[in-house]
Amino acid sequence: MQQLVNEGLDRTQKQASIKQGIEEGLQAVQAVRGIVDKAVHASPEASVAWAGVCLGLEILSNPINEARDNRKGIWYWNLNKAEQSSAGLRVQLEKHVVQLYQNILLYLVKSICLYYRKWAAVIVRDMIKIDDWAGQLSEIEDAEAAVQRDMEQYNTEESKIQLRKLTDTASALEMNLQDIHSAIQDQTRQQEKRHQDDRDKQCLKDLRETDPRDDKTRIQETKGGLLRDSYRWILDNDDFQRWRDDSQSQLLWIKGDPGKGKTMLLCGIIDELEKKPGTCLSYFFCQATEERLSNATAVLRGLIYLLVEQQPSLISHVRELHDRAGKQGFEDGNTWQALSKILRAMLNHPCLDGAILIIDALDECKANRHQLLSFITKPSRIKWIVSSRNWLDIEEKLDKAEHKVRLHLELNKDSISKAVDTYIGYKVDQLARDKKYDKETRHAVETHLTSNADGTFLWVALVCQELADPKVRKRHTLSRLQSFPPGLDSLYARMIEHIFDSEDARLCKEVLAIALVVYRPITLNELKVLAELLEDVDQDDLEEIISSCGSFLTRRQGVVYFVHQSAKDYLLNKASSDILPSGTAHQHHALFSRSLGALSETLRRDIYSLTTPGFSIDQVSPPDPDPLSSIRYSCVYWVDHLDNSNPAEKMSNNKLHDGGLVYNFIQTKYLYWLESLSLLRSMSMRQHWCSVPNTA
Repeated sequence: MQQLVNEGLDRTQKQASIKQGIEEGLQAVQAVRGIVDKAVHASPEASVAWAGVCLGLEILSNPINEARDNRKGIWYWNLNKAEQSSAGLRVQLEKHVVQLYQNILLYLVKSICLYYRKWAAVIVRDMIKIDDWAGQLSEIEDAEAAVQRDMEQYNTEESKIQLRKLTDTASALEMNLQDIHSAIQDQTRQQEKRHQDDRDKQCLKDLRETDPRDDKTRIQETKGGLLRDSYRWILDNDDFQRWRDDSQSQLLWIKGDPGKGKTMLLCGIIDELEKKPGTCLSYFFCQATEERLSNATAVLRGLIYLLVEQQPSLISHVRELHDRAGKQGFEDGNTWQALSKILRAMLNHPCLDGAILIIDALDECKANRHQLLSFITKPSRIKWIVSSRNWLDIEEKLDKAEHKVRLHLELNKDSISKAVDTYIGYKVDQLARDKKYDKETRHAVETHLTSNADGTFLWVALVCQELADPKVRKRHTLSRLQSFPPGLDSLYARMIEHIFDSEDARLCKEVLAIALVVYRPITLNELKVLAELLEDVDQDDLEEIISSCGSFLTRRQGVVYFVHQSAKDYLLNKASSDILPSGTAHQHHALFSRSLGALSETLRRDIYSLTTPGFSIDQVSPPDPDPLSSIRYSCVYWVDHLDNSNPAEKMSNNKLHDGGLVYNFIQTKYLYWLESLSLLRSMSMRQHWCSVPNTA
């Protein structure tokens, strides 16, 4: 529409200019028309003639007036334009202001000219109204009115435009404020989420006593790796398939004698179950040789930890306890009650439908095993797999479970024997490759192992370990092989006899004695602190001594472990008179004395040279070399060894009296000991000892 109007105005511009010129001429005629009208009024003949002239003037002026009125009306088109209307009005206002001043100046110029004319000429001009002062004044007034009208219209439109701009600006500001508000909300949510994530991470960190996945890896590496052919028999076992396929079968209990491969069997089952998409699996490996892995609370912590790792939303169940009690909530006297409640609530969550929980070696859970067994036997929506030795207390508890499946390894002798034979073939291949056996030697070794293994993986592993010793030459293989009797106990007896006959018998006895009473596996550096006879032995010789105890001890990444719980059981039950001739209490006292002596020599103020009081423990990194590396065990467990010492030895030499060994340590090193416990992140473990009760 706007385009059509503009084109039309441009098209008629020439005609409008001509008509404007005619209009100006007619205005001069119209000025004398009134005078002529009065003059011809007295003469009828003149009136008739003049009427014709007036009619012609009227007819001639109509097109002029119509065109002018049309263009005046078109001016209102500008009022419907926002920004452009203001611009058009401004142009129109300028035009009318110019018109006003032109009229005023013209009026002034004509007035001046009038004032300097002769009076007779002035009278003549006034008689016929040539100057038409009233008309000129009217034009000035009309121009003034037009300017006033344009100014009002322009100001109104300008105000509207400014108000519209203010409105647009306000809307933009409102949008910006909304964006800022949204950004602040998003940032707040992100900060809250980060804060929540940080608290979740801290909660999970405090919950973690051990990562069962790392334990599984360590166990497999210590035992020489997981051989699939040695466990796949169970996947086709009727009892296993019944447990797996029957939704009502809640518990699978795998039981058998020591060395039958229960732990590696469960490692294999875990690997197979993890291959199934969507399976939620949590597990724990109990180990009696480690205090932190041999109690019911540690089992729950490990199971919960793995479940939360796989289903992070479950952290909310744990956070409730952690927010209330912090890390202490996982370590105080009520931890079992709190964690069992948490795990029970988690197991009822829909995301854990079909979940499987696995616990290996229930017999190695020494603390609160009855509570753990009661928890397992309660009905739930998940499935359990557990393994243990054939112990009566475990049997009595698990018999109460409904819908259980019992898999007795001794009743699957054929399957176990085939699996052991496969394992023997694997180990003999390794020996033949490393020792360069000929066919006859290889066949003789494999035949002897197969004939005497009696379905026991551990027996095969121990014999092959002895044959792999670099000291055993190829030509001595068969004679050494014949010296290994069948059966674990017989083999252990032969091994202990061999140790006692060696030149390092005394050193080996001390190492075995220490290994029997420590509360966790210890490093070689810690062992040297605890063993008086090893104080001056270098690292290579110490490793050789550990190797001499190879049928009982193994070393991995500088840490000394028992090869199997059955090895420790044999030493305690059938060789303790030789290894611990004065009893375990005496050995505890010896470790207490050695530990306290080492602590007294080593501990000092600010042992990590942190210098700044209140340094965050999360920012502490042990220096290299670490001054606490050799006394870590002693720092944490010296009080436990004192507590389990012979009462008579405790009181000997006034060690617990004023001025005695313990008294002097407390007086001079107590704060340094607390500092070291904090640096070792073991303060909570020893909190009940830090008050130093009066035991004198």
